[in-house]
Parts: sequence; structure tokens; C-alpha cells
Amino acid sequence: MKFCKKYEEYMQQKEQKLPEVACKKLKNILKKCGLAFQSQRDPESNSSADGVVEIKITSCHNHCPVCDGAFFPSLVNDMSAVVSYFNERAKKLIELHQAAGLKKYFLRIKGKMQGEGTHVSSLIEEGKELVVYALINAIMIQKLLKKYDKIHHCCKQGPAFKSQAQSMQIEILQSPWLRELVALHINLRETNVSSSTAEAISSEGYRLTFNDDKVSLSCQLFDSIRLDIELTCPVCLETVFDPVSLTCGHILCKMCACSAASVSIVDGLKLADPTEKCPLCRKAGVYQGAIHLTELGILLSRSCREYWEKRLQIERVERVKQAKEYWENQCRAFMGI
Repeated sequence: MKFCKKYEEYMQQKEQKLPEVACKKLKNILKKCGLAFQSQRDPESNSSADGVVEIKITSCHNHCPVCDGAFFPSLVNDMSAVVSYFNERAKKLIELHQAAGLKKYFLRIKGKMQGEGTHVSSLIEEGKELVVYALINAIMIQKLLKKYDKIHHCCKQGPAFKSQAQSMQIEILQSPWLRELVALHINLRETNVSSSTAEAISSEGYRLTFNDDKVSLSCQLFDSIRLDIELTCPVCLETVFDPVSLTCGHILCKMCACSAASVSIVDGLKLADPTEKCPLCRKAGVYQGAIHLTELGILLSRSCREYWEKRLQIERVERVKQAKEYWENQCRAFMGI
């Protein structure tokens, strides 16, 4: 696996040690398996002796006790560390860009004193580094899963594991902060671009595309992997307005998400019932941890101005209506009516 060497070189070039996928360790585990499978473990077992959670994949007929007990748990731990680090760094970067007033002023002064160039240039550079970090880890994970399937003559374990990883929110390509960084890059590079005068906004591998009233966001910094983000709300079937990302990874308009979760815009998604399901994948409990995609909203408001203004007027009327009903109900409850 030649990419493993490139991956290790990339990680070694970093000034500080970053969370990474232990590709050599995982490759050695796969080598021990060979082509002969040992007897199956107890299917009810879900934890190893040292307390590490094991991931049991049931979609393939061939199970390997060695890999089920060592490969997948180790991969899960590595992925969790990588995603946690990435989300934390990306969140701080987004907050820096959205800082206002004195905080924004002091951040710019600090950047100049540290020789980081302009505030914008440092944001662009750090954002790109984080996106590359996310994509290169995603490629490494894909290659390891492909290697697993090749050794075990199975084509289902890799996709099944990725599905479980997504449900555990450790699939880095599904991170809402990765989508925010892609939008942030275009926001910092492009200004005053209207969808009526361009079919796409493109910058250094980042691309916002307009096709038959459908908008999509993509990122391709490596030939072997491409990130495509669908920006059509599955509820209203329009370009997402005031977008939020559910924990399952799907992006909805905030108003549509509240409607699907059976809560008012005043209460918000945090008060959604855990049994409420995503309208697209039907997974439950996806609303309370939803993240507001501010940078994506800024990008769409700049590039789809006519649509954004029209939708803003419609949403304002509905929000005022819901707020009025909410406070009327609160008054009735207080008065005991």
C-alpha cells in the first residue's frame, strides 16, 4: 500500500503531532489474516477484554475473528480521534471568521504580530490545511477498508462499516464542519458573485455549481476522492435556506427541519422529540445535535441573491406568525385559561 508511506510522510511533516490513522498497525493486523479464516467468535460479544468497543458487521457471510476483535475497534478509535480534532479546529476557525467588534480587531493585530500575514490569508491557509487533513485521512480509511475486503474476499464489509461509522458520527466526510470549511474558502476568495451571471463559482478545487435551479457544492483536492454536497432541501425541494446539518449528515432549511421535527421555530431543534426521524433517511434522534451552517448560508445568500431575498420575506412572515402563536399560548398558560 504505497499511499500508507505518503500518508506517514504527510503526518511527519506537521510541526505538531496530529491524531492519525495507525495504518502500519492496521496493515499488520490484516496480514495476519491471510486467506484462511478462523472459527467464528460469539456473535453476541460486543467488547474486548480491555474494554474497547468492537464493531460487529453482519452484512457479510465471512467473518474474521482477528479483524472483528482488533482491526475494526482500532480503526474506530483512530477515526474518533481524527474527527474530534478536526471538528474542534474547524469550529474555532469558523468562529474566528465570524468574530465581530473588538474581538475581530484583536485577532487581526495578533495575526500581524505573529507574522501570519493578513487575517483573511491566514484563515484561507489554515482552512485549506484542515480540508487536506480531512481528505487525506478519508482516503487512508477507504484504502484500508478496500484492503480488508480484498483479503477476505468480501465486498460488503467496507460499505457496512462506513455506514456504521456515519451513524456514530465519526465519518469525517459527513462532518458539518468540513462543509463549512469548503463554504468558508469560497466566501473568502469570492465576493459579489451572482448566480444569474455564472454557472459556477470555482476556486482552487472548491466549486459551487448552479444547474437547472439546483445548487451543489463540491471539493476535489485529490484525484482519488471528491466531496459532493447536495444543497436541495428534501422537505421543500428548494435550495436550502438558513441551512442546518442534522447528525445523520443531511442538510435541511432550518424552518423545514423544525417542521419535520414537529417543533416551532421559537422552541428550536434542541427541544425536538428524540423519536422524530430525518425525512430522508428515517433515522431517529437527529435533530437535537443539529448544527447551523452559517458559512454555507452566507455563501448562498451572496450567490443566489434574488432567491434568498424572496425566501427571506416568506420566512419572515411565517416566523412572526409562529412567534405570535407561541407567546399567545404562553400567556394563556400563565393566566390559566
